[in-house]
Amino acid sequence: MTALVVTLIVFLVVGAVFLAANLLLGKLVRPNRPSPEKGEVYECGEAPIGSAWIQFDLRFYVVPLLFVIFDVELAFFFPWAVVFGSANQLSQDIPVEKRLEIAQQFGNATPPTPEIAAAFAQFAFFELLCFFVILLVGFAYLWKRGDLEWVRTLGAKA
Repeated sequence: MTALVVTLIVFLVVGAVFLAANLLLGKLVRPNRPSPEKGEVYECGEAPIGSAWIQFDLRFYVVPLLFVIFDVELAFFFPWAVVFGSANQLSQDIPVEKRLEIAQQFGNATPPTPEIAAAFAQFAFFELLCFFVILLVGFAYLWKRGDLEWVRTLGAKA
């Protein structure tokens, strides 16, 4: 087993133990006093009026979902930027010692040639362009549908 696999397994086991310990500690420490008031639909002091099974406007779900979709893309930018920047550095005329240092950061014993690094940097750039095009198509679709407008008439087409 490689060191990376062992590190991942240790990380997952420690995380699971930490989670289980916190849940168990919470169960042991917190008071358990159920009451009819806590079983009500609302626990805010207001008397419930009507059924709890009402239909919410879909925009209350769509807007947070859109935020998550368009915000999660930022998680892909940092690793991409690191790889793209390193490929650009390796494609330039730099000393062999610096090239070897950059390659070893990614676990490579020997650095690629400047031509291969330049080709990889071009590939990474066009890959990000494709990613942006897909995001822009999704954004244009949502914009055309009107899902980005918070206030709109109830009779509008969905």
